[in-house]
Amino acid sequence: MKTTHPVTRAALGVAALVTIAILANWLVALTPLGNRGADFTEKQIHTLSDGTKAILAELDTPVVVRYYATRNTDYMPEEMKLYMRRVDDLLKEYASLSNGKLRIENLDPQPDTDAEDSANLDGINGQRFDDQNLYFGLAVNCLDKTTVIPFLDPRDETMLEYHLSTAIDDVTTPVKPKIGIMSELNIAGGPATMPGQQPSQPWIIYGQLQQSFTLENIPMTTESIDPDEIKALLLFHPANITEQAEFAIDQYLLKGGTVIAALDAHSAVARATGGGNPMMGMQGIPLNSNLPNLLKAWGVTFDPDQTLADPGLASQISRTESSIAVLTFGKDNMPVKDSVITRDLESMTFYLPGGFTIDPTPGITTDSLVRTTSKAGLVDSMRAASMDPTLATAFRSAGKPFDVVARLSGNFESAFPDGLPGDEPTDADEAKESEESDGDKPADPPSHLTEAQSPGNVFLIADVDAFYDQIAYRTIEFGGMPVATPVNGNSSLLLNLLDQAIGSKHLIGSRSRSATRRPFTVIQDMEAEFNEKVGRKIDELREKEQAAQTRLNELQAQKTNSRDLFLSPAQEAEIAKLREQQVEYAKLIREQQKELRSRKDKLAGTITLFNVAAMPAIVILVGLGLFAARRRATRAR
Repeated sequence: MKTTHPVTRAALGVAALVTIAILANWLVALTPLGNRGADFTEKQIHTLSDGTKAILAELDTPVVVRYYATRNTDYMPEEMKLYMRRVDDLLKEYASLSNGKLRIENLDPQPDTDAEDSANLDGINGQRFDDQNLYFGLAVNCLDKTTVIPFLDPRDETMLEYHLSTAIDDVTTPVKPKIGIMSELNIAGGPATMPGQQPSQPWIIYGQLQQSFTLENIPMTTESIDPDEIKALLLFHPANITEQAEFAIDQYLLKGGTVIAALDAHSAVARATGGGNPMMGMQGIPLNSNLPNLLKAWGVTFDPDQTLADPGLASQISRTESSIAVLTFGKDNMPVKDSVITRDLESMTFYLPGGFTIDPTPGITTDSLVRTTSKAGLVDSMRAASMDPTLATAFRSAGKPFDVVARLSGNFESAFPDGLPGDEPTDADEAKESEESDGDKPADPPSHLTEAQSPGNVFLIADVDAFYDQIAYRTIEFGGMPVATPVNGNSSLLLNLLDQAIGSKHLIGSRSRSATRRPFTVIQDMEAEFNEKVGRKIDELREKEQAAQTRLNELQAQKTNSRDLFLSPAQEAEIAKLREQQVEYAKLIREQQKELRSRKDKLAGTITLFNVAAMPAIVILVGLGLFAARRRATRAR
């Protein structure tokens, strides 16, 4: 009997184990279990949301995803190749959860191939990289309806699941719901106003709305809105709104409609349109907006002339400056923790917002979705818009929180119990009513509603700039094509509100995985405490410094107007004293500001030291502990 050498046996054993491992891995990859994995990231961003799983579970019609990706090329950037693997895995997971209703077609559009022709028919033209036309996009098809994602941008990875789930939901939904938009801002874009100018582009959020809804622009002077046709009414900075339009909104709400009103105390977008009047844009658009009759009837107080400020939520607007009137809200500022609207949002940034104080009328319930801290207060809008650096120390808190996003629901009462404003009864009408009241014939019921036929919903947002391109998105030129990526949860908030009201609630979870901003709240609280503590002192020093400068100017003017060539010794002494006071006051102000910087630097140094030294120290301590435990075990034996 021939004996095999031990080395040969070992080599054969290793080869057998490797073969078994490869085959087992291949077989598992063919099963749904092979597309599962463990996700240890915060918020499980690499795990499909419950909303996406629900969309896939409810599919009752086959859906085909044509996945165009140029693979056999040396020109594809490495970043794209890595992202391609992420898309591959995601599509496999989608297919495995669809119970066979979702089929993935992997196509590699090489030149002069059927795959390239198919891509062109789907409207995917590829991107130019080093003079090569490379494809990386999707076409989702169900029956005779197709939705295209022409380019999958690696920088937009956090929104990949949302875009794909939206496309699937879109092709499986036969009719898009219709929403009405009333706005003084040109959010839909339009032709050039003057020869030689470029046409204005629609807002990015407007394009996103078009993907899921049918949009209808409603004039600011409308007198009726049909809730059977308009599933939700979006008011986007309704400046110059007429009482007739408010009456139409009132009647729409009483019939069970849904109103989403984005008001503003100072719209930077309206101001950016130009204009010599500081309170008007070039096109005559007021910088603030309000619904005076409706808000009063709902029990809502909103000052359209004052901007909200909160030192605890101040945002960094440059490397060296922050503003207490540009507010970044985190999870702690979303009181309703189980709300599907805000549950998955991490942060939102509002630019010079207003503030709501709500004391709802009977029959109405209210939910505060986003609110400030109790350190908030109202400040002059123009001063906040100019980014006045002294605003932080001059600010005084109102001692209470303000609502920035709120929901009102229930049976509303009419804000116009007497009917359409300006529609006064004629003498003949009054005579007819008098005859009917004297006779047996009962008077005709009013032609308008005075109380709710069905429960309605109102969502109030105290800022419209939050949804503008430059605040809600970051646009990057990639492959010759502009790609917009959310930088906060602003756009998700608005789309979540609409989905909660009329759309697919399943999309909320996947959409909310947008880019988030996590502010340094410890440093912000420190700055707020410092400003509250020494703000009054700095104001007093500045007032004294200004008084000294005023008196100094008066003495200099006396010298200029006087016939004497020289000032008296007393005047010279007073000037010298005033200059010394100015220097002293400026020095004291700098010392106070230096104290804040010193405290911030000390905190930053402590954090850096902890980050650099803590982890190695923990590893060393764990290693020493294991070493000591093994030594004790060895000695015991």
